[in-house]
Amino acid sequence: MSFNLKKCIVIPDSFKGTMTSLEVCRIMERAIRKHFPNCLVHSIPVADGGEGTVECFVAVLEMERIKKEVTGPYGERLTAAYAVKDTIAVIETASVAGLPYAESIGHLSPREGMTYGLGELIRDAVGRGCKTIILGLGGSCTNDGGTGMALAAGVVFYDSHGREFTPRPDTLCRIAGINTEKAEELLAGCTVIGMCDIDNPMYGESGAAYIFAPQKGADSADVRILNENLIILGQVLEKHTGKQIAQMKGSGAAGALGAGILGFLGGKLESGIDTVLDQIEYEKMLQGADMVFTGEGRFDSQSLRGKVIAGTSKRAGACQVPVTAVVGSIEPDTEKAYSMGVTSVFSINQKAEDFQTSKYSSKENLHKTMDNLMRFYKSAR
Repeated sequence: MSFNLKKCIVIPDSFKGTMTSLEVCRIMERAIRKHFPNCLVHSIPVADGGEGTVECFVAVLEMERIKKEVTGPYGERLTAAYAVKDTIAVIETASVAGLPYAESIGHLSPREGMTYGLGELIRDAVGRGCKTIILGLGGSCTNDGGTGMALAAGVVFYDSHGREFTPRPDTLCRIAGINTEKAEELLAGCTVIGMCDIDNPMYGESGAAYIFAPQKGADSADVRILNENLIILGQVLEKHTGKQIAQMKGSGAAGALGAGILGFLGGKLESGIDTVLDQIEYEKMLQGADMVFTGEGRFDSQSLRGKVIAGTSKRAGACQVPVTAVVGSIEPDTEKAYSMGVTSVFSINQKAEDFQTSKYSSKENLHKTMDNLMRFYKSAR
């Protein structure tokens, strides 16, 4: 008797730079239904705080999408969307200072990029009566430690002469003091939560600059300067709050935006995927499921540190539901995934190509891989 899929869950992350989570869901679901037409498929577009987070909440929890013109990472104007339901707002950093956006306009400059637009969206959400502000921290092109966001929320920055100034990532070293009174007034009675998909500290060898800035266009000299500037900012935040924010898990997320949420806004950081899974009641969906299909663009060591594959697989494993991860590329040192609930991992790449070439055939390659997997499952004895 062949293996039969009666119920499965499709819950992938986006494939950054190629497919949204919703697009991945549709391709996976289409392949499943082609070979197992009677299978009950729970298709959930999900994100861990990066691109697609707002669409996830809109689709799954029927939140309202709000559009707002804000400031982009380099001072330009752009239109961003966030989600609102009752007194809860969900905002993603990628919508106002995202890496795909920066790449699309041909401008990658982590020494310039700011998160000011994020603060503008926070201000707009509070103005609409929102009391819980959930911020997705993934997929940013910035390395400003959240100073742009803080400026828009009302934080004032001073240099060593006591003069107000507007910092950038390459001038964070000039910050000598801050005043957060206006931001505290704005957020009185509000809870700010950063959906954090990593646990990296603010600075150092595993911090924001050294680990993530190269992906945003920084060369070795940029990385050194950005790291040194974050050290200065970390000292300012510690002096202001009395807390060692720079060493807190997740403080290095999104160019140290995590530290900014903790230090400037008095917020907190939570695992992004856990926040999503709790909201959709994932454990209930797992009851009676035969398989979970998840995935992301690049399966590497970061995938095992709080991202979608790790989060979905850990809970599925606890419920004894097998997990198939279908990904773009598979990097070394990912064997630990099998002890975290992942049953098998498959790459969609059909031949040896660099990302700039393979990204154009990613949808077709995902379809072929899922189709082959379904054919294999049908033939399994």
